[in-house]
Amino acid sequence: MHRLKSFTSTSRFWSPLKKNDIFDVLQTQMCRHGTSKAGEKKLFTPGPLGTSLTVKQAMLRDVGSRDVEFIKTISFIRSKLLDIAGVSANDYTTIPVQGSGTFAVEAVFQCAVPRQNNNKVLILENGAYGKRMGKICETLSIPHHIESFSEDKAVDAGRVEELLKKDNSYNLVSIVHCETSSGVFNPVEEVGSVIKTTSPNSSYFVDGMSSFGAVPLDFKKANVDYLVSSANKCIQGTPGFSFAIAKKDKLSQCKGNSRSLSLDLVDQCETLDKTGQFRFTPATHSMLAFKQALLELEEEGGVTGRANRYKKNRSIIKRGMKDLGFKELLDDDISGYIITSFLFPDHPNFNFQQFYSRLNDKDQVIYPGKVLNTDCFRIGNIGHLFPQDMEHFLVCAKEVCKDMDLKL
Repeated sequence: MHRLKSFTSTSRFWSPLKKNDIFDVLQTQMCRHGTSKAGEKKLFTPGPLGTSLTVKQAMLRDVGSRDVEFIKTISFIRSKLLDIAGVSANDYTTIPVQGSGTFAVEAVFQCAVPRQNNNKVLILENGAYGKRMGKICETLSIPHHIESFSEDKAVDAGRVEELLKKDNSYNLVSIVHCETSSGVFNPVEEVGSVIKTTSPNSSYFVDGMSSFGAVPLDFKKANVDYLVSSANKCIQGTPGFSFAIAKKDKLSQCKGNSRSLSLDLVDQCETLDKTGQFRFTPATHSMLAFKQALLELEEEGGVTGRANRYKKNRSIIKRGMKDLGFKELLDDDISGYIITSFLFPDHPNFNFQQFYSRLNDKDQVIYPGKVLNTDCFRIGNIGHLFPQDMEHFLVCAKEVCKDMDLKL
């Protein structure tokens, strides 16, 4: 086992003793702005994402979950997330939740809806993650109606208005901002305005999993009561925890609603506010990484700066894949810049598993599509990816197409 130099609690990074030390390998794997070393996978996925070296390095030390430094880290994260959301701590609060983004989604449903049987949820669904909301409500025995829209179209705010005019008794209306199964952006602000006008007693829940931190959202204009996201998405942290941003006056009405001890947002929030600590063991290393990721988001220019880079990435992929003969699943007016879905080409030599494996052999990782009615695959534009990474991906894709004799 390699020996390491001593490390103090005030040191920023570990210092390797030898060039072939594991941490030296880590330091040379990735530069700050997106070059790739042999054997390093580039993740063109919707998450988990590629992260910067400095985010990785932030995890290379231990910290106690009850330690003063970690309590300050939690406080910093909670406050900074409100800044990113553009909301005041007088009106909203951040509640970190151990686990993946789905944990936070479930936490909102089982806390925001009272236990009485006459309460119900309206789920606006146009993809796999909207369907998952329905599965959560079904599992929790929460009465709900799923209003389904085409997977290759955005949620229609006009149809939502018509629906709520017929029945405005829903306690909660939920929507996915970026439906990552396809890449479509849903009109959350327009839908939020419809809810406020047509069903003012309904709370509005936005799944901002793959949008928060990179897609601007006016909470006030959208009338958002709850939004959830995850550490390992557009803020470019690592997996381990998720979070809910909740309107305080709405959350205060949820005490006693929770069907779960560990996912009780009210109890979690009250404990964090009182002690600065989690009720149960938090993801300490992930939160250290997330603090660093938040600093890097700010350094990049916040939501606008990150959005600009992702848009550039998307533009390069869009042009390059079109040049190779691939067609997109979505129309331009609803296709966001988080992830792009491409249809399987109608060519006898195309086999997705081979296409995927050959790209993977070149250290380029993509995801299969997640829509039910169309064969497609997805290329992510987010994470620690830069224009030169997208250009390199296209070079690899062109080589794979040539090797597979795909003349599209």
